[in-house]
Order: sequence, then C-alpha cells, then structure tokens
Amino acid sequence: MGNMSAGGDVSPGALAGSGRDPRPDATPAGLKGGRCAVCGYPMLYRPPLCPACGASPVEAATFGPAGTVWSSTVLRVRVADRKPPAVLAYVDFDDGPRALVHVDGTGDRPLLPGARVRLLGRDDRGDPLVAPADLDRPDRHSREGAPGAGSRRLAPAPKERTATGAPDRPAAVSVWGVGTSRFARQPETPPRDLAWQAVTEALRDAEVSPADVEAVYAGTVFGDPGVTTRTLQHLGITGVPVVTVENACASGTTAFHEARAAVAGGRYEAVLAFGIETMTAVFDGPIEPLASDPEGAQGFAMPSLYGMAAHRYQHCHGVTPEQMALVAVKNRRHALGNPRAQHAGEFTVEQILDSRPISDPLTLLQCCDISDAAAAAVLGPAGRAGRGSDVAVRASALASGRAWDHTSDLVWGWQLVSDTAAAAFEEAGIGPGDIDVLEVHDAFTIGEIITTEALGLCELGGGGALVASGRTSLGGAQPVNPSGGLLARGHPLGATGLGQIAEIVWQLRGDAGGRQVDGARIGVVETMGGGTAGIDGNACVVAVLEAPGGPR
Repeated sequence: MGNMSAGGDVSPGALAGSGRDPRPDATPAGLKGGRCAVCGYPMLYRPPLCPACGASPVEAATFGPAGTVWSSTVLRVRVADRKPPAVLAYVDFDDGPRALVHVDGTGDRPLLPGARVRLLGRDDRGDPLVAPADLDRPDRHSREGAPGAGSRRLAPAPKERTATGAPDRPAAVSVWGVGTSRFARQPETPPRDLAWQAVTEALRDAEVSPADVEAVYAGTVFGDPGVTTRTLQHLGITGVPVVTVENACASGTTAFHEARAAVAGGRYEAVLAFGIETMTAVFDGPIEPLASDPEGAQGFAMPSLYGMAAHRYQHCHGVTPEQMALVAVKNRRHALGNPRAQHAGEFTVEQILDSRPISDPLTLLQCCDISDAAAAAVLGPAGRAGRGSDVAVRASALASGRAWDHTSDLVWGWQLVSDTAAAAFEEAGIGPGDIDVLEVHDAFTIGEIITTEALGLCELGGGGALVASGRTSLGGAQPVNPSGGLLARGHPLGATGLGQIAEIVWQLRGDAGGRQVDGARIGVVETMGGGTAGIDGNACVVAVLEAPGGPR
C-alpha cells in the first residue's frame, strides 16, 4: 500500500546491495545502505537524490551492527509463506536508519522499546535478523521521558467556542445529498449494484438527476480499471469528466476534497464524489504491503504496524489494554443503531481482550474487517433556493506524510493527522473544542486513540483516558464514530471516507436515528491511510462540515 522507502525509488536496481531484492542487505558486520554526502542523512537505499536535503551524492554506507528497538510486535497470523508467530521490530540502527527486522531468541515475546539488539545477518528467508544484546539501556522515550508522558489533561470543555475566526461566515460549497450501500462482505453483489445503491440515494437526496452531474471524482484502491465509468454508465452519468484517484484508505475523502475544490473554483456546479471497493475480490485476510516493498518482502501485514504503535503507546504513555478494548466496545455498541453496519453488538472489555490474538497487543475484535461497499455525495454551491437541508463544507485539507524514520519520536500517522487537522481547523475558523461529532479512521483500536490526540481532543498520551472518560461515547460531549467506525461499520477502502462523510451529514441534519448526537452543529471527518516504514502515511484528509442554519 504505497512506497515505503524514505525517499522513493526509481528502479529495482537502485536498491542498495541486493539487486532486485527489496529487503535490506544485512550481514553480521552491519546493515548496508546509503548516506548523503552533503547532510549525512542515512537510508536503506541509494536513490538519485537525498530525501532530506535534495542533494544528489548518495554514497554507500554500512550501519550498526547494533541498534535500539523503537517498538516490536508478534504477528500471530500467517502472511505469505511465513508461519506464525513472527517477532517483528523497528530498530533504529546506530548512526543509521530505522529498519524493519525479524527477532530471534525471544520465543514469541516482543521486545520493549529501548532494548538493544545486534544484527545476526539474514534468516533462512533472507530477511534481516537481530537478537537481544543489552536489554538494560533505557529508552530515551520511556514513560517518564516521553513528550507529554504523565499528562492526562483533556482538551477544553467541548462547548466552549475556542475559534478566533468567524464561525458564521458563509461557506462556498455545500453537500447537497449523500448515499451509501450496505457495508458487508458481499462477494455475490457486483460492484455496479453497490454503486447504483449509493449513487441513486445521493442523487435523490440532492434532488438532482443524473443529467445534472457535471463531473465525477471517484476513489478506489483495488478496483478494476475503469470501474467508475463502467458502473456509472448504467445510471446515465456519461459524457462528463471522470477522475479516479487512489490514495490508500483516504481515497474516498480525497475524491470529496477534489470535488469540493472543483465547485469552489467555479469549474462545475453539481459534482458527484464517489467511492467503491469490493475487498472480498482481493483479500480474505489482513492487507499486506506490496511484495516489492521491504515490509511486504519480509512478511509484514497492516496489523503489525498498529500492533507496534500500540506496544509503543503502552510503554511510553501507559495506555492500558483495557482502554484500547473500550474503543471496540464503544464502536460496536454504536453500530447497533446503524442498520448498514457490518459488525454490531454488545461486548465486554474481557470479550474483546479474550478474542484471538492477531498482532500483540491487538486481538481480533480490535481489528476492522474487510468490506464491500459504495458511498457517494453530491456537492454544489451553497445557498440553493428552497433547500434547507444542505450541509456546508467549512473546510477540507489534504496532505501526504513526511519522512518517518530514526528522527521520528511520534508513532506513524500522528504528525500527519495533526498537521492536516491544523490546516482544516484554521480554514474553518474553529478549534477542537468546537466539534460536536467526529468520524475518524479507527481501522484498529489504537488508531482511534492516536487520532483523537492528533486532532487535539486531548493531550499526547491522553487518548486512552479520553475514551475511558466516556466523552467520546454517544451521550458524551464529543461522540466519536457514532456509525460504529471502521471497526464496526466496515472498511471498504475506497468507500470508507465517503461513508464517513455521509454519516456526518446525517448527524448534522438530525437524520441519524438511534445513533443521533443531539444538537450536533459542527462535524469533522478524518481519514488517513497507506504506507508503513519510511513515510508518515500516504495521505490524510480532514473535513469540517456545518449543519444547515449554521452554528448555535
């Protein structure tokens, strides 16, 4: 899911030391890679330009052979031809880059952040292999020393207006209508049927006809070539510009972002934002990175990424297993009010924690399921005569991640979400305390905890205490994922973001039924996805929507 090298790669031959093998070249003497001759930036590869300073002389270098564990996990599901369990770790090699490695000599236990390891070379699959060395060296980001550690202060009271901008300024673009299909594993339902369900509902809701649509922006990740045009032609949406984007989990919200920009710029009046994914046609288990990426080559899977984030949070911030499990308890309970959700139910913390282990410390019920679905929104200029139900788009921000490497103290995605949210909140003229309801990217329980922090709902390290406080539950001051989120509604990548948009539109109109957030006026959608080591996420979108009639 995206290029995961620090600075990109132009050809297989550019990979240092290993020809076409994407795995880092490891020997007992050290990890082979490259170093910029100008700024000294270390990397596992030798690209034509340094990703840190842009200079061209990248020289061969060897790092290690020892390093410090950033985080570790035990992957307990089979990936490719590697039998579980597999102990994986991100290691910051001495004076070198951060690299994914396999760990020997620990049984099936992860290593604590800060543990010292030594490079053994390659295992029987050719992957870099390390073993414990000095386990007594303290982590410079231990619980006592981590930024924000020990702080559990929550954000200001949510109804306190913190914005310096003018919250009642008119928005240029509104959401006229939304629609979705059911979210489920439904391999018997062809993509066109999912599309018809979502788009026809959105068109009816917007009170426009297919002939009124002037352009289409669509998001899909694993869809067949031409899936947008082929599914929409049966609805009479032909002869218009169609732009299909792939931006990992943020593909649908990227389509929304671009549709909003097209309307705001005056290019079109009625624009369809559309997302579709039939995950069951491609996967039956965890999503794996491409085999041409080091993580894919080493038997990595997306749960491993979040397992390492969770392990790091436990060590640095004291987030407990029970706090993470509460996210799943909350979101699956929320989904009881959502007839289109894939997984809903009343669960206890114990049931969540006792479900099958996937990637320590995450269990099965802390992971989202693959899903098949479509979602759509019709956008147009604000202020349509006779339309009192249009929802204003106050802001939408889109960004890609920066380098995530040995200099990064925060877990993957935190800074990207924080930066994108800051841009969106500034444009909207709001602060975190102004938000009434949120739909955020909770592919795994730790993901919601990290995201609520990055959005400013609480301090760094306070996300576990936030969910335990009840503030993010229905009936609390700032409900998060009333739809059930990705954990319960399902995660059809290309349709996920527009499913989030639809939920917030329904909430702001008061049309969310048994999961309605009373009096919601300002809603936020956050979708972040893609990538693993080397970059802080492929893409993130944060959108701010406002209820018809403006704020209270």
